[in-house]
Parts: sequence; structure tokens; C-alpha cells
Amino acid sequence: MIIYITQRNFPFLSMNPDWFTFLTGRNAHIEQKRVLHFGQPDVELAQAESASVLIDLSHLGLIRFSGEEAQKFLQGQVSCDVHTTDSGKATYGGYCTPKGRLLSSFLLWQDISDYSYLMQLPAELTEVIAKRLKMFVLRAKVVIQDHTDDCIRIGVAGKHAHTLLQDTLSETALSIAPLAVTSIPGGQVICHSENRFEILISPAHAPALWKQLSSQARCVGAATWDWLEIQEGVPAIFKATQEQFIPQMINLDAIGGVNFKKGCYPGQEIVARTQYLGKVKRRMYRAHLDSDSFLEIAAGDNLFSADTGGQACGMIVNTAPAPVGGVDVLAVIQVSSVAANPIHCKTPDGPQLAIHSLPYSIPDQHTH
Repeated sequence: MIIYITQRNFPFLSMNPDWFTFLTGRNAHIEQKRVLHFGQPDVELAQAESASVLIDLSHLGLIRFSGEEAQKFLQGQVSCDVHTTDSGKATYGGYCTPKGRLLSSFLLWQDISDYSYLMQLPAELTEVIAKRLKMFVLRAKVVIQDHTDDCIRIGVAGKHAHTLLQDTLSETALSIAPLAVTSIPGGQVICHSENRFEILISPAHAPALWKQLSSQARCVGAATWDWLEIQEGVPAIFKATQEQFIPQMINLDAIGGVNFKKGCYPGQEIVARTQYLGKVKRRMYRAHLDSDSFLEIAAGDNLFSADTGGQACGMIVNTAPAPVGGVDVLAVIQVSSVAANPIHCKTPDGPQLAIHSLPYSIPDQHTH
């Protein structure tokens, strides 16, 4: 069922009702803070491969860390090296249990305007992760806040995304270096990749910017952003997959989300031991399923292979409808199973995964 968002229907949107009213007025179909589409979901998804697209990112949450000890606090909690954000770059990372199991993955960067840190992750985890991190603040001089509704996030993607953004934000030279963060009047721009950018802008400035960009880019639903993340091999942990993986299983070490030389953080001993003993037996793969019932395939679904005797050999991490039909996924699978047999989803005789290459190489797990 499609639900048109109003403040009456969802009072928890009271921080930003004007933005959702604005999007609904431009034919956005919204459900639970997620833009499903702008009236033509199939056409919109097809545009992702051939044209510039504009995507509301309200389905992602933000946690803000401020205070003079914010960096020190984060460095002791997450798998990535927080110091790398000092150079105007974002970094991927993970937040683990003491047993090294991921509670969340995220993108982290420094807000240059006030030197606070922003952690972006699926909105469904924002509250629980913020609450857990607050438990460990103790006497540290750090303030943790839900920052989701304090700024609007807009994705711009496509072969001409950089040109479109540069023309629109003509006063600022936008970097296309991987994960570069560029300050703009009233916000920031993050370069996720050469053809994919994220704008963070104040609610007051967002409608005018959207109108300007939408004159040259197709407005599309959030599933397009999900699909682009899958193409780039960027995983997201959801409630269904919490505590299922260590960071290396979802390739966080391959995309800069794990630093093996930094100090302690929850789960660090397990993560490091796994790395140096060469025991990463499961890795994340990109794959496609020729199935039109992609809504039935979800994060947390088990995968099966003939060599594991009816036991699951892996798990779906992320899914998104593919422009060519069916569904594209990121999936953690036992490395030996991928090499030996077909991989099936949900049941031993379920839809078969066609394994595709990732845009990055996987570190040699036996290299010390």
C-alpha cells in the first residue's frame, strides 16, 4: 500500500514536515520516510544507467558527535581510523560487539563548519546505535545527537552528475576524489564515486536546490540509491543482519573501513586475529537473481550450496531491483562454496545467484 506522508499520519516527522510536503507536491510516493518513486518506478530505475538522477536520501539517518573529545571517543569505538577524516575525506567503518560482530556499518566524516563528526547509516538503526554509544560516553567531553532531521540529504548520480552539480554550485570547485568532502554555502557535498554525489543542505535551502537540479535530472526513488551502492560494493547493515558478520566478511577492509594498526575498540581483538591468522572464510560478493519477485528477497535471507549439506553457506546483505529486471544483491558467502557449486537463495533449490565482479579487489587474507 502506498502511503502519502503527512505530519498527521506520522507525527515523528514533525522536525521536517515541509520537506515531505514539498516532495509529495512533486509526485513523490513516500512510505515511512522513504521515497518509493515519483510515479513511474520502472522508468525511473532504468534512468539510473543512462541519465542523471536526483534522489532524496531521507531513508538514511545521521548521528552527530560534537565536543572536544569527539574524535578520541569515536576512535575508541569504531573499526576505521577517524583521523583520516581530518583531511576532508569521509571513511567507511563498522561498529561491533565485543565479539567482533557488526551492529552497524556507516559512512563517517567531519563537518568542517564546526569540527563535529557525522555518521550516516540506515535510519532504522539510528536511534539504537546512538543510544548504545551514549552508554560509553561516561565522562568524555562528547555529545551524541540524532542529526537526521537537521539537514536534507540529496543524491545526484549519473555520467554527468559532476558537471550538473558544478554548474549548479558554480561558486565552489567540487572534488571528484574518492570520498572527498567539499564545503558549499549552507552545507557539504560528498563524492561517493566519480558519478555519484551526496549533498547535505539546510532545510531552508533544499527546495530551491531540488528545483534547480530536477530541471536537468530525473527524480527517482530511494531504490536507485540502493542499487548504486550495490554496484559499488558498499554494504549496509540492517536490523535483520545485526551481529551476523565481522567487518571483513562484508569487505569493510577492502573499502577502507578497518584499520589494523589503530588502538583498541569493541571487537578489535577478534577482527585483528581473523585478519592475521588468515581465517576470513566468508566474503561479500555482488550477484544478480533472475527473479521478478525481488520484494520477497531481503537482507538476512539464507543462501545454500550443495557442498554444505543443507546448511546455509551465506546470507543476503543488501538487495535492490535491477534495471534489467530481477534483483541485484550483495551477499556474504562461504568462499569455498562459490568456487565449488551454484549458490541458491532462501532454499537449496531457490533462485540461483549469478556472481558478478566487484569494482575493487579483496585483500589477500593470508598476507600479514
